[in-house]
Amino acid sequence: MMKGKPRIVSLLPSATEIVCALGLESNLVGITHECDYPASVIGKPALTASRISHATMSSAEIDHAVRSQLDGHGSIYDLFETEMRALEPDLILTQELCEVCAVSYREVEQAARMFETDVRVVSLEPNTIQDIFANIRTVGQLTGTEAKAGEVVANLSARLDAVSNAVAKTEQRPRVLMLEWLEPAFAPGHWVPEQVSIAGGDHAFGRAGQPSVTTNAAEIQAYAPEVVVLIPCGYYKEDILRQLPTARLPEGWSRLPAVERGEVWAVDATSYFSRPGPRVVEGAEILARILHPEIFGEPDESQAVRVERELMRE
Repeated sequence: MMKGKPRIVSLLPSATEIVCALGLESNLVGITHECDYPASVIGKPALTASRISHATMSSAEIDHAVRSQLDGHGSIYDLFETEMRALEPDLILTQELCEVCAVSYREVEQAARMFETDVRVVSLEPNTIQDIFANIRTVGQLTGTEAKAGEVVANLSARLDAVSNAVAKTEQRPRVLMLEWLEPAFAPGHWVPEQVSIAGGDHAFGRAGQPSVTTNAAEIQAYAPEVVVLIPCGYYKEDILRQLPTARLPEGWSRLPAVERGEVWAVDATSYFSRPGPRVVEGAEILARILHPEIFGEPDESQAVRVERELMRE
């Protein structure tokens, strides 16, 4: 545990959310260009920038650019090292899990060695929901807010239990495809299959606790999803709806049961599914509304929107 009030740099949007959930927003001296929740953090010094634009590039173009950069052992992010050193942080929160999600851990460590004072670099590596809860407790231990972290985790766990208990007796568990990228199509991994299971869906299409991987038309057709939820990493609903007309979805898409039934949904992936922070619980609650409106009520448009068939093409 650090003495006094630590000066915190968060190089992960999820870590920023954790820090704020623990009541430490005033300790947050630097964030990333993607940190936008809670809204009150907007305007704090941004210490990263992306070399890839979600706004101007298609799903396929982004995938190609990411693969090209990483295959060449480059990075898709810039880290503003001089600005970070000037902030004199005591604690830097980062990750090694995914070089597509944030600036690389190696780069952060190298930058930290240049500091004139000791700074602790902590890598948060969640693969499951319980790992996310463990990260909240870890940040609590590092910052002297263990009690608050315990309260946050207890509240989040109770909300998940409430969803699980509500669907425990239902025999209908629709086959759910959570699509983590549009083109190429990605099957879900990490905590997303858990969110599906908790929400009362079949989560067989995905690998809980493992990285997401590309999938194909044959695998999707064989699964025959009854519900499709579009969660391309880093996208909001508006981004998804803008990208869809230019994305080529897997062959046979129009014949999937979910598409024929009008059960294709767009959600704020970056808020509730991509970021391993407290709001993954809200993601499970939104999924429960999509899968079981007879129990939880329909999701409102701030939570999820049905995707018109005309927007999707193969």
